[in-house]
Amino acid sequence: MGELSEKIKGNANELAGNTKQAVGEMTGNERLEREGEGQERKGEAQQFKGEVEGALGNDI
Repeated sequence: MGELSEKIKGNANELAGNTKQAVGEMTGNERLEREGEGQERKGEAQQFKGEVEGALGNDI
């Protein structure tokens, strides 16, 4: 179950990060853009963690 949970969290963070980046670009808010980039990277890491957990049978 940990695998699926991490992947869902990762997808949510990537989506939120991409949204923040788009809004930041449209409004010229560089801080929001950077924040979105960071959140997107966090989501990517969470998805990767979920993949590793799935490969190892959630034994990490």
